Amino acid sequence: MIMRPGQQLLLPAQPLFIWGTLMAALSLNMLLNMGLWGRAAWVPDVLALVVVFWILHQPHRVGMGSAFLFGLLLDVHQGTILGQHALAYTAMGFLAIALQRRLPWFTVPSQALQILPLFLLAHALELSVRLAAGGTFPGLAVLLAPLLEALLWPLVSVLLLLPQRRAPDPDAHRPL
Repeated sequence: MIMRPGQQLLLPAQPLFIWGTLMAALSLNMLLNMGLWGRAAWVPDVLALVVVFWILHQPHRVGMGSAFLFGLLLDVHQGTILGQHALAYTAMGFLAIALQRRLPWFTVPSQALQILPLFLLAHALELSVRLAAGGTFPGLAVLLAPLLEALLWPLVSVLLLLPQRRAPDPDAHRPL
């Protein structure tokens, strides 16, 4: 892939780190759901952020199957309709794969704007499945969650790429 001028060359991502961050995001989602706010509609879905990030950056290791599996795990934990999050995560993963080639050319804040429709679609799918099954409308606070997820995208992007960064000044012992 042709790199942008000034873009840093990254080390390969370790599989243990990838799956560790996915499990940590699942645990954080579970803690947020059991915590002070309960299952508030405005709470951002950290697992969706991390799944989309790894689908974009490591599509050979994390794909739509992983997104489906983590969606099922979240459905079981929350006691929601089985497949509600799995459908949303799989659709989000499919669209993330479609964005995979062009997204690295944007700056990280611009990427957040590009990713925002994915999060809006995922929350719309979850809401439509919940409403079709006879659930109640959670209110307009449901629109806040995708916005918070898009605002968290730069932070997640920096934190998850941190172990892959190379030293900025090469020397005789670090040629790249």
